[in-house]
Amino acid sequence: MTEQHSAPKLVAVLGANGRMGAEAVKAIDAAPDMKLVAALGRGDSLEQLTAAGARYVVDLTVPESTEANVRFAVEHGIHAVVGTTGWDAERLSALESLLAKNPETGVLIAPNFALGSVLASAFAAKASKYFESVEIIELHHPDKVDAPSGTAVRTAELIAAERAAAAVAPSPDATTSERPGARGCEVDGVRVHSVRLRGLVAHQEVLLGGPGEQLTFRHDSFDRASFMPGVLLGVRNVAAHPGLTVGLDGYLDLGI
Repeated sequence: MTEQHSAPKLVAVLGANGRMGAEAVKAIDAAPDMKLVAALGRGDSLEQLTAAGARYVVDLTVPESTEANVRFAVEHGIHAVVGTTGWDAERLSALESLLAKNPETGVLIAPNFALGSVLASAFAAKASKYFESVEIIELHHPDKVDAPSGTAVRTAELIAAERAAAAVAPSPDATTSERPGARGCEVDGVRVHSVRLRGLVAHQEVLLGGPGEQLTFRHDSFDRASFMPGVLLGVRNVAAHPGLTVGLDGYLDLGI
């Protein structure tokens, strides 16, 4: 009796010439259950996706083009795994409306594909309701164009939701005089501080403080290869999650 093998997933990468995109191309090409059918760079026609028969697309482009890329994918029944930032509430709402018209198509928008980072954010959010104070420090390479990072924003939103559900008071802060930016920015009531430093890749600390103690969740990505297991996990699961999923934690069994 011969062993049955399922057909490989036909995957295309958008932003294939970027640093993340190049890593994704290598990872997908090496995955035994996937076949890379297209690798598009800036200016390449999206029609190549349908011509190549892509059933999945990984978008690692820029905020200016990601919405149009994902719209094209959804309208053509192609599942999308998206690591590009720039998805504000208005864009997400428009995407959900589009997906409602294409109910069998799945889209994952993940601020971070590093599994350790996703887990650290989820664990920190759950722990945050037991601590009086919380702040986030995110540290990245100086070529990063957005601040704070999408991961830090997502972490702050998760933390804020957990603390609101538990009716935890805002973190105490007696500051009445400060230089602009000294206390970072505020995301849903959580202070976020951004560092841009040569030699870094992607790092984040969530600091939780209570009377006489501190708990720190830190994650470090030393190489963009750290994001690839999450990208592959996204491609393998997106079809089973039609509609919109924000955050790779939506695909993980966290047990919390």
